[in-house]
Amino acid sequence: MAQNPDAIRAIVLDIDGVLTDGRLIPLADGDLLRIVDAKDSLAVRVAVMKGYVVGIISGGDTVALHKRMLSLGISEENLMLGTRGKMAAFRKFCAQNALKPEEVMYIGDDLPDVPVLEACGYGIAPADAAFEAKQAADKVSEFGGGKLCVRTEIEALMRRQGTWEFDYAKVF
Repeated sequence: MAQNPDAIRAIVLDIDGVLTDGRLIPLADGDLLRIVDAKDSLAVRVAVMKGYVVGIISGGDTVALHKRMLSLGISEENLMLGTRGKMAAFRKFCAQNALKPEEVMYIGDDLPDVPVLEACGYGIAPADAAFEAKQAADKVSEFGGGKLCVRTEIEALMRRQGTWEFDYAKVF
């Protein structure tokens, strides 16, 4: 866990290779099909419901991704799709949410994520991440991208902070 896990107030995720397993299926209309695990998605929704600032910084950019991320409760201003140069997007995310980099947990899996993994307060790489991302991360998850990495890492953070608690009759 981060040196001070209580300092983490925000969670930022990449999509391809983090919320998905990184495989892309080209469709006839030029779009790309991605598969996102429902348990990973629920963890993102729960984090938003519990007051964490959640953002996306991804090179991917489709109408489907946009709609799906909004449906998880991620605000429009924290949804940074089609990003080239993730560090600039990370700085913008921190500035617009009045956050210090050390207050952000970031999950990233590949070369474009390395600068953010090094700059954030707690960087996590999925088990199947690129070597360089694993080297830059504070932790390598035991799970791969799109295969419960997001769920287990968000849940672990929230349990440690005492926020993974629910009144099931009212929340879901």
